[in-house]
Amino acid sequence: MWHSEIRSRAAVLALALWAAVGTARGGAAPAAVEVTPGTGSYAVVVSRTTHGDPAWRAVVDALREPHAASVIVYPGEVAECIAPLAKLFPRYACFVARPEEAGRPFVVAVHRLTRKLDGDPYTDVVWGILTGYEAADALRIAQRREPLVIRRAAGGTGINLGVFDEGVWFSEGERGVMWEKRAGGTPEKKTCPADSTKALVDTFNEFKPQLFVTSGHATTRDWQIGYSYRDGQFRCHKGQLFGLDLQKKAHLVQSPNPKVYLPVGNCLIGWIPGRECMALAFMRTAGVHQMFGYVVPTWYGYMGWGVLDLFVGQPGRFSLAEAVYLNNQALIHQLAARFPKHAGVDFERFDLERDRRLVGRLAAKHGVRDRDALGLLWDRDTVAFYGDPAWDARLAPRPCAWEQSLTEKGGTFTFQVVAGKEATWRRPPMALLPWRVRGVEIIEGKELSPLIADNFLLLPAPRKLEPGKRYRVVLRAERVAAQQ
Repeated sequence: MWHSEIRSRAAVLALALWAAVGTARGGAAPAAVEVTPGTGSYAVVVSRTTHGDPAWRAVVDALREPHAASVIVYPGEVAECIAPLAKLFPRYACFVARPEEAGRPFVVAVHRLTRKLDGDPYTDVVWGILTGYEAADALRIAQRREPLVIRRAAGGTGINLGVFDEGVWFSEGERGVMWEKRAGGTPEKKTCPADSTKALVDTFNEFKPQLFVTSGHATTRDWQIGYSYRDGQFRCHKGQLFGLDLQKKAHLVQSPNPKVYLPVGNCLIGWIPGRECMALAFMRTAGVHQMFGYVVPTWYGYMGWGVLDLFVGQPGRFSLAEAVYLNNQALIHQLAARFPKHAGVDFERFDLERDRRLVGRLAAKHGVRDRDALGLLWDRDTVAFYGDPAWDARLAPRPCAWEQSLTEKGGTFTFQVVAGKEATWRRPPMALLPWRVRGVEIIEGKELSPLIADNFLLLPAPRKLEPGKRYRVVLRAERVAAQQ
């Protein structure tokens, strides 16, 4: 549990460091970081260059108005906004960035920045990066207000069609095989063309899924449809997503309906090294309003598959932004609880695609010998989330392996978990608190070792939930006023 006085000291220290940097450079503390305060618990963070472009400023304005957001304009590096962001301490932060800014170092920097707003090791805001092939693409995403309730799904890897009204997925491991669920029916195994490229493009253009899931081989410029056999590819060119079949024929993806994209097992597909990349093409011509993705080669998979567990495995419980955020906090908790000696390690490099021995070198340099510790550190800062983090996209509610509830009355919170049948979780029961808290006192449930951070809680024990048994944590806490 983390007290607000720790946060206050962290904010003061950040301000002091900020001032010291300016003085060391031969002048007064820089007045370069500009803050326009808002009344909501939402901050838009943007570079001065991007904010100075009228087309991109329109994106900032499209977020500022509905969220009553504060706007932080930084002159050079995103880390410069730590002091004003710590002072505002919002619930959400959206980092508006042109493609030229939104590369791998930017994603890593945002992860590390948003963990340093107070004194605990956890991420302090639910955040997202809003970008696009052009400013108009980012503006279209920013202007989306209506929540997305997901009932239609598609995939290039296996997904549980039982939690959707209808859906289809194409096997990446078995040539010519797909699974389909029609409205009112049950999932059925079917055949599809051995080259499934056009069928997948048609799925986008005609079936219009609201969720798309992939795994398998990928780079910043392509996704290979088959994993254990040869099939076509999805590629991009000048912001256009298209399928390229085995005959080298292109099939354009034109699927503007709003959707979310989960490349849960794909290497590099979340990396934006410039305008020519898959992530921006999915946003531009495939209707993707939110997605996450690795900006590195993935080999451990905690962040990718864990989001699928939370978002699809617990249908309707979390928005995609919440699932990505909470999965990352579960990862950080794993590091803190199991590997406290290494929890503070920050890897200096992530270019495994260039240096296949990099992971071994990092392990030796930092003395990390446990594979789980190494994998968690690799995943912690290398998955980007793109889109407005406050936009609500989630599955239509369905029965989950356990039911959970969080209620509050007069400053007393009750979090309760009840499994309908024996359940072993991959990610612990978690919930976002409705507001930030401090001065936490656990009244009931200490034996469950609950983690109570200032904006979420997590129940790490027991790993196996007995059917019908109630697991309950009761706590008292004081609400932290907005922008305190």
